[in-house]
Amino acid sequence: MGTHEKQDVARQRFDVADAAPLLLDAQGTVTGWTPDAQRLLAYPAAAVVGTGAARLLSAEDAARVPELARRCLRDGGWAGLLTARRGDGRLVRLMVRITPAVEPAGAPQWLVLLSETSGARGWDMSRAVLEQMVTDSPVGIAIVDTDLRCVWSNEALERYGGGSPEERLGRRLAEIQPGIDSADIEHQMRRVLETGRPVVGYEHVGQIRSAPHRETAHMMSFTRLDDAQGHAMGVYYTVVDVTERHRARQRLALLDRAGEQIGRTLDIRRTAQELADVAVTGFADFVGVDLLESVLRGAEPEPPDDTDHVPLRRAGHQSVNPGVPEAVVAIGEVVTYLAGSPPIRCLTTGRSWREERLDPPAEEWAAGIPDGRAETFLELGLRSVMIVPIRARGVTMGVTSFFRRGRQEPFDEDDLSLAEDLVSRAAVCVDNARRYTRERDAALVLQRSLLPHRLPEQDAVEVAACYRPADELTGLGGDWYDLIPLSGARVALVVGEVPGHGIDAAAAMGRLRTAVRTLAALDLPPEEILAHLDDLVARMSDEEGAPEVPEAADARALGAGCVYVVYDPVDGRCTMAAAGHPAPAVVLPDGVVGFVDLPQGPPLGAGGPPFEAVELVLAEGSTLALHTDGLLAHGQDGTAEADRDRLRRALERPAPSLDLRCRSVIDTLVPARPHDDVALLMARTRLLGEGRVADWDLAADPAVVADARKEATRQLAEWGLAELAFTTELVVSELVTNAIRHAEAPIRLRLIRDRALICEVSDGGATAPHLRHPRAMDEGGRGLLLVSQFAQRWGTRFVPEGKVIWAEQSLDDPPD
Repeated sequence: MGTHEKQDVARQRFDVADAAPLLLDAQGTVTGWTPDAQRLLAYPAAAVVGTGAARLLSAEDAARVPELARRCLRDGGWAGLLTARRGDGRLVRLMVRITPAVEPAGAPQWLVLLSETSGARGWDMSRAVLEQMVTDSPVGIAIVDTDLRCVWSNEALERYGGGSPEERLGRRLAEIQPGIDSADIEHQMRRVLETGRPVVGYEHVGQIRSAPHRETAHMMSFTRLDDAQGHAMGVYYTVVDVTERHRARQRLALLDRAGEQIGRTLDIRRTAQELADVAVTGFADFVGVDLLESVLRGAEPEPPDDTDHVPLRRAGHQSVNPGVPEAVVAIGEVVTYLAGSPPIRCLTTGRSWREERLDPPAEEWAAGIPDGRAETFLELGLRSVMIVPIRARGVTMGVTSFFRRGRQEPFDEDDLSLAEDLVSRAAVCVDNARRYTRERDAALVLQRSLLPHRLPEQDAVEVAACYRPADELTGLGGDWYDLIPLSGARVALVVGEVPGHGIDAAAAMGRLRTAVRTLAALDLPPEEILAHLDDLVARMSDEEGAPEVPEAADARALGAGCVYVVYDPVDGRCTMAAAGHPAPAVVLPDGVVGFVDLPQGPPLGAGGPPFEAVELVLAEGSTLALHTDGLLAHGQDGTAEADRDRLRRALERPAPSLDLRCRSVIDTLVPARPHDDVALLMARTRLLGEGRVADWDLAADPAVVADARKEATRQLAEWGLAELAFTTELVVSELVTNAIRHAEAPIRLRLIRDRALICEVSDGGATAPHLRHPRAMDEGGRGLLLVSQFAQRWGTRFVPEGKVIWAEQSLDDPPD
């Protein structure tokens, strides 16, 4: 082999590193064998030289030899992968390069370079190819030495700023890209130099010299370069611009946050504020949300009739600056935009508007800006703006304004699309909140109209009540309370709860409360009142049938709870029964709190065993606390005993008045927006005292009627009610006479001086008298007719011993 050929072989070996060479003649016979070839293929030279090269290959590749020979002659060489069979029989995959080599005598020869693929860095990689690959690569590539100074970079890196490859030489990253977070990047380089472990996929987010007003993202990878002895020479790193991918992730993250944080409540203003909060910092520097006043009231949006003056109210705003100095109006105040201004155009057309460089400033759109606010806005440098209408179900409810400062990248079309998507999601929540506000307000009006506006005046108990509706997520419920005056100066205390929420629950509560008042007029015992209510609710449920909407089943009276208490101020007796409802608490005059051991009947309409009543005697000044289960539904423990302990502690706290005590219990145990409605009725007992009650046992003899009239007249004189003597004598005479004639002993007469004069005659009979309208010639039957004419009210109630017929006459001056 001549000198030039040897130099060519050396150059080729340098190009392919550790390649093993051999020579072939024009017929493909091996004419030259080297130690490297012997090491690679495990054949001695004597076994190979003079034989065809095809016998060194696998059967499959040996069949390709004629074709490869033609390609070498045609193309002047060939490079590719072949499988050879070693001398020990093992197959080995080789990278092969064939190039022509000419002897001095002119005989054609072929130089074959063989490299095993295992652990090889590549094939056919000449210096020119490698330089072309790294220089022309669209990926930014650079090499720094162990001092982290640039020693080489390609032209693609110039796109990211910092100058040409020549200008980068010998400079550190902080000098090449001032303002970039060079410390963290160089930290990655030093770690690679120290450990030798490459860093792949490091993402740098920030601003670079080529885009000073835009946040960019670059994916970087770092690899250590070693010399032949394995010593670190520097770091080879690549840079890829992934800004668009980064921004896409930011958009998705913003929309994810919007889905999580907007619309968590059904409060319109809070939803508007959540929209502003989500958009600020990551997307805009200042956001203002303005809604039509009709929307804030929960009404249908009213399009502006006069575009010269369109008042909206600021529902929410947020800024990257503390205190929101950009806001020209406070939340809740009216902001008026001038006719033809971008906000009004967006409001009337329903189309968004974007301006990369705002001119004139936004303050020239509005009227009535406080002095100095426009200047503050300008000083903060807000220049780029987008205005997006808040639309849902084809109706525009307001506008949202997004601003960026002048040193930030202006809003582009992608930003507008994102803002529209963001506002669209919030608009649905705003509309849902608006609809809920309208329904909740209607339900509140309905429920408050059904609840007692003012509890009746009476002398049996001092009473205070408090009602707190549920929050906006669950909706208004069907809790109610009532105080019903009964005959004999007694009162009925009622607290109940209808399952479900909304207008349907309020309506069901109204029906049930009306039924309770109607049944209370019959003067039945508490357990019988609940039994009749149970039958009524069951019949109502059967008549209504299965609801069309499954959720509506919760809004019917089926499964309602109720506790019914009757208190008699004459003797302090208290009788009560419950249907699926918590038992009342009792605060004794000394402040000790206990709970009535009241048998729990099934909820109304559910059927089951009969209701049971308990009777107890309360000392004067005792306080009954009747409540719905929502009062005890906010404890951390959640057990019945823990809930009672919380209520006991709240009731033990002193208060100047019963009303303040009632409110204090609610405030202590119930949050401002409870999950369920809460009703609390507190009644402090009174006794009428012996001086206001007089009674007589009467014999079943008509002769005692005159004595009864005399005793009644004498008692009226003592009470200073002599003017009622005539009518009272008439009432006493007729009621006592009826008892003697038609009933059984024992007979008893009782007069009660309350807010009315009450006359009661009790007997052992079980039949109720009936009012008749006698004919002119009838000799009897006029007794109860006369009583009904002279008395304000009259009636009959049954007691375990028989019945009581009573009549009331009004008093001009109630007793002190």
